[in-house]
Amino acid sequence: MRSQGTEMSTLTGTATSKTIYVTRTGLPLSFQFEWPFRHATSGADFDVLHANITLENSEGLRALVAVNLSVTLREVLPSLEPKDTEGPVINALRKEVDNKQTEFVKSGKLVPLPFSSRHYSFKQKKWIFGQASDEEIARMIERKVYWQTRLVGGDVWLGDPIEALYVDTTTDHIAEIAAGLGERGLLTLARRYATALPGLMDQKDRFESEMVLALRQLEEKHAFERG
Repeated sequence: MRSQGTEMSTLTGTATSKTIYVTRTGLPLSFQFEWPFRHATSGADFDVLHANITLENSEGLRALVAVNLSVTLREVLPSLEPKDTEGPVINALRKEVDNKQTEFVKSGKLVPLPFSSRHYSFKQKKWIFGQASDEEIARMIERKVYWQTRLVGGDVWLGDPIEALYVDTTTDHIAEIAAGLGERGLLTLARRYATALPGLMDQKDRFESEMVLALRQLEEKHAFERG
């Protein structure tokens, strides 16, 4: 079993600390997976991967999910190994949070979530998680660098292909936008590693407020559905 963000990065093969991924609404998340995918024991024709999504900067809020990989999507994956599935799975789960389909609680039961062809374009033969404007990407970078620095520390790698995949762009384009943030005095950038400057870290109230608002909207949605 190997958990994302601890011991080894499955994408780079190098030792790494916990990685923070932010949603488009501003929620800082970390992910742990119980590799590998396993065939469903119920007799259904799909594979399952258990995951723990932690809402960082909260009082132990998390979501326990069973990622159900459909047969259709399994056929387009080179393998079920982390190197071929980790990025798309993280982004599929992040998308579920953005769409308010995932609820964070202090304790709860395992909830099934589909990992299906709705996240993949067979026509274009690529993953689809939604495009983002340069302004939205800049905002994502600011949140990423802020939360990673505050919660984990150290420099923040902005060459992560998972981030580029989530906003349908390239790591080169993310680096270009990050360089613009550097010109505004928010961070320094060297070999795609960002170092947060006071101009960014002093915006604590902004990032905290964005997180509180996003969490409240998510909780209100689930409270309404429960009646």
